[in-house]
Amino acid sequence: MKQAILSFALLLTLAGCDNGKSNQSNENMNMNTTKAKEVAGRKNFGADHALVTTPQPCVMIATWDKDHNPDVMMAAWAGQLDYKQIVISLSKHKTTDNLELTGAFTVSFADERTVAESDYFGLVSGNKVPDKVARAGFTTTPSPNVDAPIINEYPLTLECRVISFKDGMLIGEIVNQSADESILTDGKVDLAKLKPIVFDAAGMCYRAVGDSVGQAWGSGKTLIK
Repeated sequence: MKQAILSFALLLTLAGCDNGKSNQSNENMNMNTTKAKEVAGRKNFGADHALVTTPQPCVMIATWDKDHNPDVMMAAWAGQLDYKQIVISLSKHKTTDNLELTGAFTVSFADERTVAESDYFGLVSGNKVPDKVARAGFTTTPSPNVDAPIINEYPLTLECRVISFKDGMLIGEIVNQSADESILTDGKVDLAKLKPIVFDAAGMCYRAVGDSVGQAWGSGKTLIK
């Protein structure tokens, strides 16, 4: 399972959106004001462009609020920092308030089956709609490992403890990874069954992760002499 999750986590590049806009705080933006030189023969966009890196993840962050109501938001500026650590860039949200309160969160991955609900979680603030999880028709189970909810409808979940949250950068320790049997093949997470989606910043749409096209640490061996 760990190898499959790591393979997918490598897709979680440090770029993303929040309600169609960047969820990076202005304080963290370190833009280079020097105009870039154009590369001949290509369309040049400069540094300040929606794509930045692609694909971008559809990471679903779940937390408890002060009244123990579950809250979920979609984030895309996320990546794997270390073997057991995840990093997510977050501006001010109800989620960030919850993180300071509980010191824990879960991470799930939006998939083809949950496109509408996942997009809804990115559109609607828990500050305005505190019961938005229930309104989406989703249910929760308290994590047995951290003080955060597991969203039952997402078949793959990382249970995380906050290591640090400073200047909009959240670093979490992955305490446990759990997967529904429906997305397993030979006891390992099968992305073909999970069918995770990614955010296409250029097309402003969601796209499905495609078929396997090669073997990691294997396909390149044909070029080794």
